[in-house]
Amino acid sequence: SHPPHRARAVATPAAKPQQTNNMRFIRACSLLAVIPAATAFVVVEGTASPITSSSSSPASSTSLNIVSDPTNNLIIMEDTHESVTKYYGKELQTSDDLKTNACCTAGAPPKYIRDAIGKIHNEVVSKYYGCGLCLPQYDLEGANMLDLGCGAGRDVYIASQLVGAKGKVVGVDMTDEQLNVARKHQDYHAEKFGFSNVEFKKGYLEKLKDLDLEAESFDVIISNCVINLCTDKEAVLEECLRLLKPGGELYFSDVYANRRVPMHLQKNEVLWGECLSGALYWNDFENMSRKIGFADPRLVEDAPITVQNAEVERCISESGCEKLKFYSATYRLWKLPLEPHCEDYGQAVIYKGTLPRYPSGWLLDKHHFFENGKIHPVCGNTYRMLADTRLKEHFEFIGNWDNHYGIFEGCGSSLPYDTEEASSGKGASTGGCC
Repeated sequence: SHPPHRARAVATPAAKPQQTNNMRFIRACSLLAVIPAATAFVVVEGTASPITSSSSSPASSTSLNIVSDPTNNLIIMEDTHESVTKYYGKELQTSDDLKTNACCTAGAPPKYIRDAIGKIHNEVVSKYYGCGLCLPQYDLEGANMLDLGCGAGRDVYIASQLVGAKGKVVGVDMTDEQLNVARKHQDYHAEKFGFSNVEFKKGYLEKLKDLDLEAESFDVIISNCVINLCTDKEAVLEECLRLLKPGGELYFSDVYANRRVPMHLQKNEVLWGECLSGALYWNDFENMSRKIGFADPRLVEDAPITVQNAEVERCISESGCEKLKFYSATYRLWKLPLEPHCEDYGQAVIYKGTLPRYPSGWLLDKHHFFENGKIHPVCGNTYRMLADTRLKEHFEFIGNWDNHYGIFEGCGSSLPYDTEEASSGKGASTGGCC
């Protein structure tokens, strides 16, 4: 409304597709939900071959194979897990090794976050590859939090300080090298903070059920520029919905595209590892979220990604995708009984100014800033996001559900992100909202 069957992992040289009469098509699933209808993949005795409307493909030294799971009839990116593990565990030693700025687009965090980062071990901070601030800005004292794709643990250790001794933070990652760094410094941070409330688990985000995490046990799930690296994004979101308490939220930053990323770019290991070619088309993401049960995805902030790498830019340009643009965006997805559109019930809220660090006003999302003491008309979904969550005590509520006055004007479905021109003051997003 508002704007595995685990696959075998082998990196193989890019090769020209071979034709054969024994080719069998693979049923499209969540991974290929982002692929245009003109693109499909086939498996020829273990060799992945593209069938596209264009035969052009960018030059690259390695590619990612796609195979089918005959048991579940799913498409699996064969090399993805181990390719990403290798990229983030061995090739990248610090954030300076990244080839693009896709994972480094966040603006300066607020002072209390900077203060928290100042207490974190330097090695943990140096291995941070996030693309935004993925911590909700309200009182988290005593909360149970889950960090998906925690890496070396920077955001886990920030959250640890915010939830305090009575809260808990669990970090999940699939990369041994990253987890080793996170675990190595647990005692350091316990001494620094005065308490120990973190746990790190190794696993795949698509298979969180394997980690014995209790259903409806987390107040907040965060993720920082990682879900785009997953082959089955729908499975990740489904698990998040299962693990969240009613009224809890998935608050995460990630990379999105203004159109569906072609398969020949998805096969590029570097582009995938740099969080670009695994990016969902923004509208596919929002529709996927609604289908799963996150009925009203809310965009909190966004920024255009400028690749700033000549080789990567040339790869994208020579593939005929000059108009393909990427954005870093932070979303919040609530586990609430929300409607698919912004409906008007004549309701309003008043922010009390009682949230720590936000006495003058508080931002729910890109289109809702609540000034202290002011009456703000809101749709039914926004009303629930404030009344049926941890935010309730900080607002006064006006109205009920007795009368319905239709949909809020301006609730559109155009690109919700600011363009590069808009972010520099030359234009504005056309995404509508109530």
